Amino acid sequence: MLLELRAENYAVIDQAVASFGPGLNLLTGETGAGKSILIDALALLLGGKASSDVVRHGAEKAVLSCVFESTTGAAAILDANGIDAGAFSDDILLRREIAAGGKGRAFVNNQPATVAVLRELAPELGLIHTQGETLGSFDQAQQRTLLDRFGGLSSDDTAQAYAAWRSTSVQLEELLHTEQDRLRMADRWRFQAREIADAQLAAEDEDAQLEAEKRVLANAEKLYTAAMSAHDLLYESEGAAETTLTAALRHVEELAKYDPRFAEPAQQLAAAKAAVEDVSAELRDYSEKVHASPDRLAEIEDRLAALDRLKRKYGQTGAGQTGAGQALAEVIRFGEEAAHRLAEVESRDALVAELKARQAQQAAAYESAAAELTAARTAAAARLEKLATAQINDLAMQVRFEVEVTPAHEPAAWSAHGWDAIEYLIATNAGEPLKPLDQIASGGEMSRVMLALKVTVEESFAVASGSAKRRGKATLPTPRMLVFDEIDIGIGGRAADAVGRKLKTLSKRQQLVCITHLPQIAAFADQHFLIEKADRDGRTRTTIRRMDEAERTQEIARMLSGAKLTETSLEHARHMLQTSR
Repeated sequence: MLLELRAENYAVIDQAVASFGPGLNLLTGETGAGKSILIDALALLLGGKASSDVVRHGAEKAVLSCVFESTTGAAAILDANGIDAGAFSDDILLRREIAAGGKGRAFVNNQPATVAVLRELAPELGLIHTQGETLGSFDQAQQRTLLDRFGGLSSDDTAQAYAAWRSTSVQLEELLHTEQDRLRMADRWRFQAREIADAQLAAEDEDAQLEAEKRVLANAEKLYTAAMSAHDLLYESEGAAETTLTAALRHVEELAKYDPRFAEPAQQLAAAKAAVEDVSAELRDYSEKVHASPDRLAEIEDRLAALDRLKRKYGQTGAGQTGAGQALAEVIRFGEEAAHRLAEVESRDALVAELKARQAQQAAAYESAAAELTAARTAAAARLEKLATAQINDLAMQVRFEVEVTPAHEPAAWSAHGWDAIEYLIATNAGEPLKPLDQIASGGEMSRVMLALKVTVEESFAVASGSAKRRGKATLPTPRMLVFDEIDIGIGGRAADAVGRKLKTLSKRQQLVCITHLPQIAAFADQHFLIEKADRDGRTRTTIRRMDEAERTQEIARMLSGAKLTETSLEHARHMLQTSR
């Protein structure tokens, strides 16, 4: 629902604010007062094309803003475009600034946005029927939505079947499309997997272990000499540490027999002697194992060179860098991944067969759901044709009206909403062929047809939605705000009263904003706004204000009798207001 509309320095408007309410909001005023200007301002806020010509003479920029109640769909659009709800969790604030120099800016919830975002939000918020065009054109998608709402139809089953079929089709298409690339890559993956497998990598730290062994072999003579020299000094030589400690220990143990204070030093010397013996034995054993083996050294160097090549090719860390062991682990993982990819390619035929079988089953399920939806739409279309024709002809028109439901069985035409192309056809004059609804020449006729269609659908919606609930189907959401600009062109008398009643009927389910010149229609307003134009300080200014009951009586009387009010016109106006209730 539209809650508020503001315009500043826009055309002949200095500053105007209108707070709208639920139901039927009607705008009246003298011809040329600027009623359509406000509708044009709303159209700009919903993504219409802007021009610097709309900036009031002498002003730097025109500023337009409006507040709508938020919807689930609108919130999703904001989220998709990175716009936070912020303080506007329940509402959506739209603002456009149009500079006199031609540049403009758009804002949503006080955050910079593009006009494209406004256009994306428009179908969720409002549909404007003007004299030259329909903002958010009444295309086949909207015609389908209106028919489904009329019949209480849900495309949930079709959407689920389509989603499953489409997902499998995409997988199959990608698999077949990339088959040549995969076959070319298979040779590479096969070589890579074999090269890594042939290397027979023993462990992730094999290179570190080999480097340690290499250092020993490369310095075997030095290591043997150092180990034996240390062993001699500790155990074998004439003045060896073990011999000296043994002699010292005997003397200290003799002292401990007579003086207890030497008991602990004796233990310490015994421990030192044992440690020397252990180290000496380890040095002897180590020296016996040290052998200078040029063959083993060459073997290790060849192995490290091979590992280094693998790390440079397949390890991100690379050789010579910190974390060489990590690089070898990456080589092992690379080989496993290449083998896995190769296995996928080699099992491709089985996978393709499986996907094709699944796709065929899901296509059959979709065709069944879509055919059922087509049958339901065809039946609903026949009912809509009859009821809508009667409603349209009540509005001073004599038309032939048809709803064409054309199923397209080719998969290229499938969608989550089914495979039907929905088109409304109408002939507004006798002897003329039926044409698509959007080709009607008269904007007034288009608005009246739309009004009749909307009333037909909403009058049937309660019954249809109740039936849908009994069948366990989801009902469609309440439609968005509708704007009708001068819907009363070319009618009067009883037809005008019929238009007013239909607007009132429709406004029970959704908000309407309408411009009218006819008192018969104005009498049905829930909120009645007067658009006035006056000269002040040498400038023309347009204002808008909501009227109370007494003011409404005078305005309807003016619409009945002209500028000069009479008691008769006032009485007639009071009677019209009373009757409309």
